[in-house]
Amino acid sequence: MATPPVNVSEAIQLTSLGINPSMISFTNVTMESEKFICVRETGTANAVVIVDVASPSQPLKRPITADSALMNPEKRIIALKATTAEGDGKDHLQIFNIEQKAKMKSHQMDEPVVFWKWLDATMLGVVTNTSVYHWSMSGDSTPEKVFDRTANLAGSQIISYKASQDMQWFALIGIAPGDASRPALVKGNMQLYSAAQQRSQALEAHGATFGTFHVPGNAKESQIVAFAQKTVNPGDGSVQAKMHIIELGMQPGNTNAFQKCQTELFFPPEFADDFPVSMQISKKYGLIYAVTKAGLLFVNDIETGAAVYRNKISNDPVFIACISEKTGGIYCVNRRGQVILATINESAVVPFVSQQLNNMELALSIAGRASLPGAEALITPRFDALFNSGDFKGAAELAAKYGSLRTMNTIQKFQQAPQQPGSSPPALQYFGACLQMGKLNKIESVELTKLVLRQNKKQLIDQWFAEDKLEASEELGDVISPVDSDMALKLYSKAQSNPKVCAELAKRGDFETLTAYCERVNYTPNYMHMLQSLMMSDPPSAVSLAQRCSKMTPPPLDMQGVADLFLQRNMIREATSLLLDILKDDNEEQAALQTKVLEINLVTYPNVADAILAQGKLSHYDRPRIAQLCEKAGLYGRALQHYTELSDLKRCVSATHAIEPNALVEFFGTLSKEWALECLKELLNANLKQNLQVAVTIAKEYTEQLGVQEIMSLFQERDSNEGLFFYLGALLPTSENKEVHFRYIEAASKVQQIKEVERVTRESNFYDPERVKLFLMEAKLPDARPLINVCDRFEFISDLTTFLYNSNMLRYIEGYVQKVNPKNAPKVVGTLIDLECSEEFIKNLILSVRSLLPVGPLVEEVEKRNRLKMLSEFLEHLVNEGSQDSEVHNALGKMLVDSNNNPEHFLMTNKFYQHAVVGKYCERRDPNLACVAYRLGNCDDELVKCTNVNSMFKVQARYVVSRMEPELWEKVLTDENQYRRQLIDQVVSTALPESKNPEEVSVTVKAFMTAEMPEELIELLEKIVLQTSAFSNNPNLQNLLILTAIKADKTRVMEYVNRLDDFNGPEVGEIAAGNELYEEALAIYKKFNLHVDAMNILIESIEDIERAMEYAERVDTPEVWCQLGKAQLLQGGKEGVKAAIISLIKAKDITTFDDVVEAARKFDEYEAMVPYLLMVRKSLKDPKVDTEIVYAYARTDELSALEDFLSKPNAANLQTVGDRCFEENLLEAAKVLYTSLSNWGALASTLVRLRQFQAAVEAARKANTPKTWKEVCFACVEEEEFRLAQLCGLNIILQADELEALSDFYQQRGNFEELIQLMEAGIGLDRAHMGIFTELGILYAYHKRDKLHEHLKLFSQRINIPKLIRVCEDVHAWDELRFLFVQYDEYDNAAEVMMKHPDAWEHIRFKDVCAKLSNVDVYYKAIKFYLSDHPKELNDLLVVLQSRVDHARVVALMRKLEALALVKPYLVAVQPANLAAVNDAINELAIEEEDFETLRTSIDTYDNCDQISLAVSCEKHELIEFRRIASHIYQRNKRWRQSVALSKRDNLFKDAMECAAKSGERDIAEELLEFFIEEGKKECFAACICTCYDLLKPDYVLEKAWMNGLSEYVMPYMIQVVREYSTKVDELVQDKIDKQNESKQEELNKEKEQMQQNLYAQLMPAALPAPPMGGGDQYGGMGGADQYGGGGGMGDQNGYAPQPQYY
Repeated sequence: MATPPVNVSEAIQLTSLGINPSMISFTNVTMESEKFICVRETGTANAVVIVDVASPSQPLKRPITADSALMNPEKRIIALKATTAEGDGKDHLQIFNIEQKAKMKSHQMDEPVVFWKWLDATMLGVVTNTSVYHWSMSGDSTPEKVFDRTANLAGSQIISYKASQDMQWFALIGIAPGDASRPALVKGNMQLYSAAQQRSQALEAHGATFGTFHVPGNAKESQIVAFAQKTVNPGDGSVQAKMHIIELGMQPGNTNAFQKCQTELFFPPEFADDFPVSMQISKKYGLIYAVTKAGLLFVNDIETGAAVYRNKISNDPVFIACISEKTGGIYCVNRRGQVILATINESAVVPFVSQQLNNMELALSIAGRASLPGAEALITPRFDALFNSGDFKGAAELAAKYGSLRTMNTIQKFQQAPQQPGSSPPALQYFGACLQMGKLNKIESVELTKLVLRQNKKQLIDQWFAEDKLEASEELGDVISPVDSDMALKLYSKAQSNPKVCAELAKRGDFETLTAYCERVNYTPNYMHMLQSLMMSDPPSAVSLAQRCSKMTPPPLDMQGVADLFLQRNMIREATSLLLDILKDDNEEQAALQTKVLEINLVTYPNVADAILAQGKLSHYDRPRIAQLCEKAGLYGRALQHYTELSDLKRCVSATHAIEPNALVEFFGTLSKEWALECLKELLNANLKQNLQVAVTIAKEYTEQLGVQEIMSLFQERDSNEGLFFYLGALLPTSENKEVHFRYIEAASKVQQIKEVERVTRESNFYDPERVKLFLMEAKLPDARPLINVCDRFEFISDLTTFLYNSNMLRYIEGYVQKVNPKNAPKVVGTLIDLECSEEFIKNLILSVRSLLPVGPLVEEVEKRNRLKMLSEFLEHLVNEGSQDSEVHNALGKMLVDSNNNPEHFLMTNKFYQHAVVGKYCERRDPNLACVAYRLGNCDDELVKCTNVNSMFKVQARYVVSRMEPELWEKVLTDENQYRRQLIDQVVSTALPESKNPEEVSVTVKAFMTAEMPEELIELLEKIVLQTSAFSNNPNLQNLLILTAIKADKTRVMEYVNRLDDFNGPEVGEIAAGNELYEEALAIYKKFNLHVDAMNILIESIEDIERAMEYAERVDTPEVWCQLGKAQLLQGGKEGVKAAIISLIKAKDITTFDDVVEAARKFDEYEAMVPYLLMVRKSLKDPKVDTEIVYAYARTDELSALEDFLSKPNAANLQTVGDRCFEENLLEAAKVLYTSLSNWGALASTLVRLRQFQAAVEAARKANTPKTWKEVCFACVEEEEFRLAQLCGLNIILQADELEALSDFYQQRGNFEELIQLMEAGIGLDRAHMGIFTELGILYAYHKRDKLHEHLKLFSQRINIPKLIRVCEDVHAWDELRFLFVQYDEYDNAAEVMMKHPDAWEHIRFKDVCAKLSNVDVYYKAIKFYLSDHPKELNDLLVVLQSRVDHARVVALMRKLEALALVKPYLVAVQPANLAAVNDAINELAIEEEDFETLRTSIDTYDNCDQISLAVSCEKHELIEFRRIASHIYQRNKRWRQSVALSKRDNLFKDAMECAAKSGERDIAEELLEFFIEEGKKECFAACICTCYDLLKPDYVLEKAWMNGLSEYVMPYMIQVVREYSTKVDELVQDKIDKQNESKQEELNKEKEQMQQNLYAQLMPAALPAPPMGGGDQYGGMGGADQYGGGGGMGDQNGYAPQPQYY
């Protein structure tokens, strides 16, 4: 069986979308295009369901009450028709934008509308009983009458209205009852109207359609009309069905007319009464579709009218159909709710026509017209013959003529054919032939594009595209897209592939262009479908798209529904992101969405909800609801923030396990004092143990607000000592409240925090010690340390001791005196003695402390109680332990004195007691013991006083002599001492003669001398020393005598020296010399053979070298010669040094080696020093000696001796000598030494000095050190040996640290050219570093500017840019400086340079730099710069800076510079941002230019401006239009009175009335009315009461009219008022009547429906079998005419006149 040429499928099942089957009828369902189906549901709840054919699963249902609803064929715009409430038969028409949720237009017709239809995307056709109107959506236009209906349509039911593509021809079709001979066959009537001729023609037809056809040879397509008629032959009653195809006038320029044709439409016998209900033309295939009511589909050729196919496609009656532009097929809707799509089977239609219909010409025509496959068998043999014979050109031309051959198969043949010599490839011949024929088809365009792209010749595609040689298609766009997405976008747009265009733009993220494109082509993208697709593939992009949609006005999607869509796919995060973006403005009307976003996250992601709440950007949500959800989600902290009732707060606050402690603490800061205390109490009651810590934290944080006393009471009421302890513990460091400190001690004691009690009692200074002491005594803590601290700090020692003793806590007494405060042990002991404590315990206590015990206070305490004896054991223990405490020994001494137990022995032997104390103690008991103690303790004053009182002068004399204390002597020998004479007598007679100590005598003598008693002193000494006595031969006394003479009488010193022999010669001689008695000293040294000392006197004191030389000759000892030599060295002079060297040689002294060398060096006596050095070298093997010998040879120019010495083993430091020689310019010697050392660096320096440069370079090469190279190089430069200098310099510049010094050296001498040559040679070195390139750049900058720029470009990555930047600034190389700043990414500085220096500026470069600036201030400097220097390019610059600058700041700057008008293009470009400053600037310019249209557009479009100031400015303008704008602004800002006042002032009374009406304020309307009355504006009075009808009360209007004689002007107003009130009364009455008749009407309707079903069931024949469509016939047979009439007809239901229902 042959494959049918038409595919039939079910596209949508309306009932599966929830649509009531009873609503699927001609009156309720409309389908204006393949995009939307609109279903009107009536009943208890009226609604309109909009089904998007592309995505039918989500129909849009809106609660709309209307008699008819039509969806726009392209946009989401709906047209609604409803009968007016007055029941006058007039219909009200409205057009709504569903996406924007806004009414676009409305109009009330003067007569009932019986049919209406969208003619295109912008025009509605409206049919009344008498006329046809067209209503455009653009502007404020009202329906315009096009033509009147002809008489043949009278009484007909209008079922279709069509318009030609050029809107010049129109066809109105209706059906009427059939002839009496055959009433079952309805009659079809048609009115054909020509707009150009303004004539109508009445025809018989059931269906019609318009189309275009291109006749070969014509330049334009022909307009044709096709209509079908089914009539009854009056003669024999036979039925004839025909289709007519006629051209409607010949188009200008066409030469060949379209041949009109007609063809029979064959209806099977069982379809004898069937008739066409819809006709459509497929432009894609050139075919005409005719669909009948019974479901038959006729397919005919548009050129010949020949039948192509006929079949039944529906088992149920079809009542509407529309063409599918996309597929070239037809959509049909039947009464079962099936939306059937019939499309051409492209692979089968041509074979079907050629084989089944045997119509070769028709097959070729269809194949060529639509480029369909299947015609190959007709022309293929000829094509194959040409192709096989190698005539590719002929084959290509043949194929180009017939569309059937222009297929992919043909193209592949040519592509695979071999290329013939001398000719182009066959494929190119084919494409060339097709291009000559005209435009390529879709496949050819794609394949040719592929071929050209493979050859990289895209320019050809651009050319063909410009010449419109390529057929735009999605496939072609897909091919071009990888190469040129912009061209692909143009192809998609040209191919009207709106989804592809939208997809491409969405892919780019260019939603602005997408929006503009959709508006231009009147296409509404399926945002929902796009969104759903992106949700599966790219959720972030889906979110971006949804956010973009949310910003549209109005949004094309229900954003709440979009959010629900995200939620349905469990895309919670994406939904949250979308909603947050929608809610970012925090509008009150979005409260539900705010609640929703929080709800979904609180249920799914509580942490996200917590974060949203933390941002604080939402404030209008349902706070009680969110509080409950927060509590359920465990966000108790957030719940606390939202609850407002104390009971809720108390319930949540106890959930501390789920609340962040810090958050809970912060929450308490928001509560009042009373509520905070209640919640704190709840915390403690709920779980004291768990919540104690946070409660304490809260209490600590808000102590000042809640009060310390209240908080302490709160813890005390719950007996929470722990809480009190922790709370007060935090408060304690800063509090000085004694109550706080006491309560803390009390709480710590009760919670057994003894350590804390101990710490506070020890550290705190703010508690009441008496109160704390009493509490601690009452508490009887197991640890007494806190009480010990209190008593110890506040001197409650007696109370402490008494308490501890009575409490039997003796160990704490021991601990206190042992560890805490041993100083208070005496008080403890005293108290214990008073308490009659056991003496044994007290002794043990004292012994336990021992050395730590203050013995003095203890003795005092015990002594007061007459119990001193008990300390004996303690004191003995201390002494036995080695105690040296004076208090211990004082006490022991006192005990011995009292007991007279050999106290003198103690006083003599004990070293540790305090002699003054014990002596004082002994004075009253035994003065001798006191003197003993005083003497041993050197208690001078006490002893003198005691001996004077008791006349014990002998004791005093002996003490004073033995004491040898000048201060004591001064006291006793003073004139004020009345006992001085007695003391002197005892000293002379007893003490001094008894003394065996010469020092005592000496001190005594000195004391006498100090007391100015020389006579007594000399007499005493001569008596002792010179006279026979025990001290006559005593060396000490002799010494004292001589010394005394030296001090008292120097003339007698020589006598004593000669008479005495036993004195200490060295010491006395030294003292004599010290007193400048040099001859006496010399005599002493000679007497005792002290030659060295004698020589010192001669040399140093007497300073007589001659006597010294004589003395040395006489003595002749090495020591003396040595001293003499040293003295001669010190004497200096060449002769002195030479004599000294001779003396030292005699002394064989090597110790003065350094001094000799120094002296020889000083006086240049190297020749005399050589023998000395050789003598020293024999005894001393020291490198220093050898070193000096070598230097001496060099110094004396004994080079041969030097070389001989160097050839032998030596320890000389040759390097040091060589350096010395070099420094002293002994260059030849230095050369010998450095050569010997192989010290090439030093040798090079020496050779430089010797001007032997070539040798110096060789030495430097061996040394190879930067210092050497540098030295040699500098020397060569100095001598202008530049070749050698360059050799050295290349080794220097490789060291970055030396480069600068070398460069400075060259430049200081002006050798710039040689330095540049050196650097140019250096950059070619392998080790060349950044410094070389940088230095060369600097040299170029200063000396060869022409080479600088090239150098920077070549080596920009190897130079030190900051350094060169400074140099370029110095030399004013601005262009190079700009280049360096750019290379260094210092774009701000680069811009500054270009602005300051014109030679560095270039517009393109400046824009590039501006795009990378980081300092925004530079933007504004650049603007100023361009304004002053390059104003023509300023707007171009601002385009670059548009996204970076602060537009408000730019405006302020331009205003300040008075250049706003210059940047107007920029201001217009940025005005969509709706910034106040920009808007103000544009408005200001508009005012200046008197451009009121621009000003008004700006104000209406961009409201962010200082509107009041603008209004004030416009109010004063001389042009009235500006004053009207001022009034308009006042209205926008609800300043109605100012607007009205301004309008009144300008006599714009209409504006004033409209403003008053808009204000909604009765006072304003009444004031305006008063104004009109006062001014005598009667007409304005009448107009005002009508304009402000809703604001003015009738009684007020009547009163004013009657009082001012305006009754006749108020009459229209009163008529309207009366009509309004009477209408309301009528409605009330009618409502009552309707309720009474409601039940009756329902019964009548049911009976009528049943009758109609029975009637049409008898008239309609059985249907032909049709392909199964997913369900049986649920109505039986054809179902009856009620399926078209909506259950009994369109009469009284639609307000039309009752008439028979046939459709």
